[in-house]
Amino acid sequence: MEQHRTRPPNDGPRRGTPHQPARLPPQARRGADGERRPGQGQGARRQERGARQAGAAARPMPRLTGLGGGLFCVLVMFLLGCLDALLFGGAMTVYGVLFLPVCGLTALWVRAGDVLTAPVVVPIAFAVGLFPVADGGGGLLGRLMGLFTGLATQAGWLYGGTLVAGVIVLVRRVRWVRQRRRRT
Repeated sequence: MEQHRTRPPNDGPRRGTPHQPARLPPQARRGADGERRPGQGQGARRQERGARQAGAAARPMPRLTGLGGGLFCVLVMFLLGCLDALLFGGAMTVYGVLFLPVCGLTALWVRAGDVLTAPVVVPIAFAVGLFPVADGGGGLLGRLMGLFTGLATQAGWLYGGTLVAGVIVLVRRVRWVRQRRRRT
């Protein structure tokens, strides 16, 4: 005889997400006679004011998935490589300098759950963007030889960008873990 398993209904908040109280407009927080409702004392007003100030000061940052962050980084580095080849004749130093902020943005914009993908994607994006910049003879083999030479000679920029992404990711990850521990 077959046993069917039953599960409780999933109508509550997801595990790990804090409960968000409903935000009421100022008129709804007061009674009909204009008096404050219970629970709206000094602490609640101060907390609400702090949340409003924090919301006004902080700009919304893009949050990319791991795949989205990888695509962003690869696409931007390829476009910057093409731009470098067009404007500066494939100057490796210009390409390396442009690589550093892309690493930082990628590490900042990837959402917290996928943040560990940023240091993995950054070296791949460096190699993809180096393809149009690489000096090589004619044909595919010459281009590949130029790519490998560029990777060998520009390893400092590659390591530096990966380090930038890694440090940002570690700081974000530690903060994320601490926030999760405080909630539980």
